[in-house]
Amino acid sequence: MSAVVLRGRGRSIRVERRTLVLTGSLLVVILCLGLLGLCFGASWANPGEVVQALAGFGDSVVVVREWRLPRVLAGIIFGASLGVAGAIFQNITRNPMGSPDVIGLDAGAYTGALVALTVFGGTAGELALSSVLGGLVVAAVIYLLSVRGGLSGLRLVVIGIAVNAMVNALNSWIVLRADLEVAIAAVGWSAGSLNGIGWPKVALPFAIIAVLLVVMATRSHAMHQAALGDALAVTSGVGVGRLRLVMVLVGVGCTATVTAVAGPIVFIALAAPQIGRRLAKAPGVPLLPAALTGAVLLQGADLIAQMLLAPVSLPVGVVSAAIGGVYLIWLLTKEVRSA
Repeated sequence: MSAVVLRGRGRSIRVERRTLVLTGSLLVVILCLGLLGLCFGASWANPGEVVQALAGFGDSVVVVREWRLPRVLAGIIFGASLGVAGAIFQNITRNPMGSPDVIGLDAGAYTGALVALTVFGGTAGELALSSVLGGLVVAAVIYLLSVRGGLSGLRLVVIGIAVNAMVNALNSWIVLRADLEVAIAAVGWSAGSLNGIGWPKVALPFAIIAVLLVVMATRSHAMHQAALGDALAVTSGVGVGRLRLVMVLVGVGCTATVTAVAGPIVFIALAAPQIGRRLAKAPGVPLLPAALTGAVLLQGADLIAQMLLAPVSLPVGVVSAAIGGVYLIWLLTKEVRSA
């Protein structure tokens, strides 16, 4: 497909027409899933009632605006955040397996949250800060172990998988040593769930994720330059070392913020960037299709989690793990055949 040039305020951006069509299509899917999420619950509200409630009229205002809307927005924003985090690390490692949940960043953020729960009071601020620190510590360990002899994407992924196994073992030990009530809460939280999400839980995380996504959007062009090779990136004026540091901080921040609120939700960050890349038929791993695909995947998984055993709502992490397992088998089979 041909490209179109978007101009405004003295700047112009060249965008593939296919990317524009894909973006519009994914936004429509997100809106449809969001409307379905607002309609579905213990009692069904038709679309007309939902629109009335969003405008502040009718009998369903509290149910739609205070109970269901935060969950729907969490599915969209957390899914987009995980999709961007996956795209960032797959660009850094240049490997489709290089997502935060595979290389241990989710597990590291979970470790930080467990420490906040077992050692400190476990307030929302402590959970968020500890999750970010846990993810950063694991990212630093993986980087230091991988950088020897030159940074290699495959080596980083393999070392990340090993670190992921060790961190998961540490998490199990922390849960076993914790008080019974804390251990039960931690195990339930580790499944990854959007159940019980309300405005007080998501207001600050939404703001943090918005800042991180804006920062990454400003660096997206440099990221795609770096994806073509370090030498080409340097000749075009990209500071590769500083760019990777920003990308790691944004990727860890996105992953840890979601983990602090909803627990580790696996496979969204792994699958969304590759599905988005294939839909866009882009040479690299573009951020926007990854973000939109992540939002669709998490929304869809959460709706399945609510409907599968209704009125009992499953943790969305259970559904995403089941779907992601099939995707991982397909991806590994494809990688082995192409090796």
